[in-house]
Amino acid sequence: MSKFISVKCDRQAMLDALVGTALAGTMAILVATTTAHAQEITGTPGAPGSTTTIDGKQLPAPEPKFGGVINDDALKSKAWWAPRIVPPKEAPNVLLIITDDAGFGVPSTFGGVIPTPTMDRIANNGLRYNNIHSTALCSPTRAALITGRNHHSAGFGVISEQSTGFPGYNSIIAEDKATIGRILLDNGYATSWFGKDHNTPAFAASQAGPFDQWPTGMGFEYFYGFVGGDANQWQPNLFRNTTQIYPFEGKPGWNLVTGMADDAIDYLNRLNQTIPDKPFFVMYAPGATHAPHHPTKEWVEKISKMHLFDEGWNKLREQIFENQKKLGVIPQDTQLEPWPTDVIKNWDDLTPEDKKLFIKQVEIFAAYAAYNDHEIGRVIQAIEDMGKLDNTLVIYINGDNGTSAEGGPLGTPNEVAFFNGVNMMPVAEQMKWYDVWGTEQTYNHMSAGWSWAFDTPFTWFKQNASKLGGIGQNMVISWPGRIKDKGGLRDQFMHVIDVVPTILEVTGIPAPETVDGIKQAPIEGTSFAYTFDKENAKAPSRHKTQYFEMMGQWALYNEGWLLSTKVNRAPWEAFGAANPDPLNNQVLELYDLNTDFSQSKNIAAQNPDKVKQMKELFIAEAKKYQVFPMDASVAARIVAPRPNITAGRTEFTYTQQMVGLPQGDSPSILNSSYTITADIDVPDGGAEGMILTSGGRFAGYGFYLLKGKPVFLWNLIDLNRIKWEGPDALTPGRHTVEFDFKYDGLGVGTLAYNNMSGLGQSGTGTLKVDGEVVATKEMPHTLPMILQWDESFDIGSDTLTGVNDADYQPPFALTAKLNKLTLKVDRPTLTEEDIKKLQDAEAIAVDGR
Repeated sequence: MSKFISVKCDRQAMLDALVGTALAGTMAILVATTTAHAQEITGTPGAPGSTTTIDGKQLPAPEPKFGGVINDDALKSKAWWAPRIVPPKEAPNVLLIITDDAGFGVPSTFGGVIPTPTMDRIANNGLRYNNIHSTALCSPTRAALITGRNHHSAGFGVISEQSTGFPGYNSIIAEDKATIGRILLDNGYATSWFGKDHNTPAFAASQAGPFDQWPTGMGFEYFYGFVGGDANQWQPNLFRNTTQIYPFEGKPGWNLVTGMADDAIDYLNRLNQTIPDKPFFVMYAPGATHAPHHPTKEWVEKISKMHLFDEGWNKLREQIFENQKKLGVIPQDTQLEPWPTDVIKNWDDLTPEDKKLFIKQVEIFAAYAAYNDHEIGRVIQAIEDMGKLDNTLVIYINGDNGTSAEGGPLGTPNEVAFFNGVNMMPVAEQMKWYDVWGTEQTYNHMSAGWSWAFDTPFTWFKQNASKLGGIGQNMVISWPGRIKDKGGLRDQFMHVIDVVPTILEVTGIPAPETVDGIKQAPIEGTSFAYTFDKENAKAPSRHKTQYFEMMGQWALYNEGWLLSTKVNRAPWEAFGAANPDPLNNQVLELYDLNTDFSQSKNIAAQNPDKVKQMKELFIAEAKKYQVFPMDASVAARIVAPRPNITAGRTEFTYTQQMVGLPQGDSPSILNSSYTITADIDVPDGGAEGMILTSGGRFAGYGFYLLKGKPVFLWNLIDLNRIKWEGPDALTPGRHTVEFDFKYDGLGVGTLAYNNMSGLGQSGTGTLKVDGEVVATKEMPHTLPMILQWDESFDIGSDTLTGVNDADYQPPFALTAKLNKLTLKVDRPTLTEEDIKKLQDAEAIAVDGR
């Protein structure tokens, strides 16, 4: 029985209170079990208001035996209601907060210069934790967080958009790994999830379902947020439960950071007014500070006036480091490694124009972080206003990985460009967006120089699982009614898989043995509830061993030692051939974190036996937790085939308008030849509007009628638009408009040979009206990887943003009648000669010959 929950059950008193032997016999069945988790029963058994706890071994709990009396007529019978299931008495509410893409040095709570007063408040009223770790990437960390299992165990070795057909990488949380939401729900909690859901497989995110891997299917009764890795905060792909909603329409300036806080507050107030004694579990996962960085103008102005970054990233790093030592959140003897000039320039070596742009980039990021913390504060204040904060466990984790460097050394106005291999957009080109940076006109990210500084005192970034800059997070926790060491610091080694067992311990709810008849896999984390007591402030960590692996970079922690691979790829270097043997083709480094907090002193050369021992232990852990087969590829996995609803199909036919089909479940025409044919009726007076579009302002294509003329347009990451346009408006009557594209490349088949040469190649597009060619153009390059992830495949109108603001504004509904739309995809097939060349090139790459 948990020390945090007092359970009392006087069985005889309960039995004595029963009326009739049938009721007494039923209650004896309910309570006459000897378990560590004894039941608590309130009210008159069988009455509508009675409640009970459960032992939690089997979820959902078995139906109790009917305890009433049934005769031939109702007047001589006695009704009996099964008691409502409730958590143990005094079980706390839980507010679990995790922010996005934020390294150790971002919040003021841990020495950063960005004001985070909400996080400060929780820390001052509770505890700071400076040694909790992530997986180095968002989907994987979140899967580990909600299941209490390692990310490969939970099927999330990488983000869902990179999933492959292996158990550790398929982006499916298996049924034997019930989430904390499901466990608490079946034990009587109200469960909800707000913000980012990056744990629904990209190939199961459409309105066709299935919905078992959506939050509502994983134990979270209420969901308000977006599905995927990122979202335009001004016009997000937003869902309430499983229905897409558009609360921003007609509301200029609406922003999801505030929108989700408003919805969470409304939800909590409704719950409190409806059933005030029901504990809640809220998963609060804002998209901030993942790109695009979209704060409101108010917050941009606040941060800009503070001039936090005028001296550049070198000075910022030094300032954060000194702040951290003054606060005592890092050891006083922590070492700061030299600035990595081989990766990122010193600030003083930049041009004035570089500095101007980069300061703009970071001020937008900082405003986004401060704005997000403020809105989190509103949610916490709402809980306090209800009088419930004293018995609410607030867990506020800063970042699901280190700060992102996916903007590259120069930053970008469009993150979609990075995912298509454009990661060094010249500053002069970026300056075109300077005045609108962070608005709906950009999908912006900052220079990696700032990211390095925000990971102080560590090095490297998000994605780098072998470096603390990728996996080292921090966290604050408050529970006013229980935690008394206010302002205390805890430095025990922890991992996000430890959160679930901690919540279970403090609520007095056991991990279930079976859920829906399926035997559950063991929880792999270790509770850190022991750290809540002041006398355990310096207790040894109970989490002894932890592996890390992300895209071929790996590490192993074991009782203070850290074996790690030397970084061999910066996050923006996502394209090209991957390391073919990521387990062995590595330079191994060794650190003693007991004396080297920042992982700055490599002692592998002095300890070869320890290195060998640690590698053997890593292999054992990797086998245990489904890490193999290890894969070092990054971009290549984005276009890998998946079992979505289009798999195996080459022809798609539509006869009705339809919007909102997500990228992962819609037909992909990238790296292929294709033909799109629309059979339409144009009314008297002409027609206009969208026939078919996929993507939006930052990458995508559109097939539409503009002032009656047929148009096909490719938006190439908002840098270039290639347009085919008919010379004449379509006359009233029936017409067939067609766009045919012949692709010149070998396609995704080259990826099987560790070769990306088949992607993004040239092709020729031809626009036809009633069989006659009206426009032909060549495309020197095509998009190799993705369209805009948070925009959909729409027929008959356009949702969210358009592919060309100069031509139209959404929804741009089609005013012609759509009789039939056909999309045929002709994916390249490798010839024997192609395969021989690719095999030879692969052999040369591996052998160096």
